[in-house]
Formats: sequence, C-alpha cells, structure tokens
Amino acid sequence: MTYKAIIFDMDGVLFDTEKFYYDRRKEFLDQKGISIIHLPPTFFIGGNMQQVWQHILRDDYDKWNIDALQKEYIDYKKKHPLPYRYLIFNDVRQTLHWAHTEGYKIGLASSSSKYDILKALSETHLTDYFDIILSGEEFPETKPNPEIYNTAAKLLGVKKEECLIIEDSEKGISAAVNAQIDVYAIKDIHFGIDQSKAKKIINNLTELVGQLILN
Repeated sequence: MTYKAIIFDMDGVLFDTEKFYYDRRKEFLDQKGISIIHLPPTFFIGGNMQQVWQHILRDDYDKWNIDALQKEYIDYKKKHPLPYRYLIFNDVRQTLHWAHTEGYKIGLASSSSKYDILKALSETHLTDYFDIILSGEEFPETKPNPEIYNTAAKLLGVKKEECLIIEDSEKGISAAVNAQIDVYAIKDIHFGIDQSKAKKIINNLTELVGQLILN
C-alpha cells in the first residue's frame, strides 16, 4: 500500500508526556481530596479528563459540580505547563521534515485539548508541518470513537486506504481500527499498553521512515 497521508497522535508519539500528564493530574486531584489509586495509569493514556470523571469519582460523582471541576483542572494545567521543548522525541523534526519533503499530507489528531496541542507545537516550532490539527475536545466523543480520524482523513482529502495513523495508546489504536484506517503503534515500554490491534509495532519514528521507504 502506498500511503499519501500520515496522521499522528501527539502524546507518546511526538512528545514523551504521559508520565508528566499523570503526575500533574494526580497532584491536582490530591489537592481536591480525590484519589485515583483505583485506576491504573493506562486508563488515562489516550483519553482526556472530560471523559473520565465518572470513573474517577465513582459513587461520589453526583456530589461534585463536574463542569466547575473540569474548569479548575483546565486552569491548573495552564498554571503548570509541561516543558514540551524538552519532551519532544529526538527524531520527530527530521521525520516530519522527511514526510513533508516526500509530499505526504500530514495531520495531527490528539485527545489533548487544543490549547495544549497548539502550545506544544508552537514551543517546538512544528506547527507549519501540519496540514490539519484536530483535538478530541472538538468532537462529542473522543478516542476510541473513530470520528476524529474519519474527519482527519476527510479534511486531508485522501481515501482512508491512503492514510496511515501513528499511535501508541490502546484507545487511539482502537479509534484507528474503528475508522478502518491502517495504524502503526510506537512500542510501549513503560505502561503495559495493549497494542495488539495495530498493523505494525515500531520502536520509533525513525523506524517509521524506514518502513515507508521500503513500501
């Protein structure tokens, strides 16, 4: 298969952010007296806070104003930003440059907030590589719902069979599979993520370039 477009997830694919996200989330919730000890770190990977409050709060869900809690968390994130320029994987820029030079259309489809996505890309001067940038908060449901990837393919103007998605999380891989688009997974070595549904598992983006050259 000759691909014409590559759609990247952000966290765990372009940036090594997952541990930082988990720690920041836990610190915020600790301050509110809310425990997440009952949820494994993998539960949060590939998702966003807006979709998981029911699982976090369980029987206490109705005791909280969820909209207010979500707003507080967003404000907390803005006051505790991640150092994206230090978290970018070392082969991201050369991979995006290669893909751009080779004429691939390039998309980004992440469950993260649009604010976080644009901040990460701006700080690392990557924004101009992307033809489209989509956030999970732009959709009624985020991954594993396939809508974000269906929309990405449509906006890029390519057939689904001409797209390749690069993911790492189980939710993201499932979203790609549900969209019936080929997906490669960046191999997880930290969290024990189930990546078995991916078409291929690769070690890094440098290996991705090698695979695409061979194709």
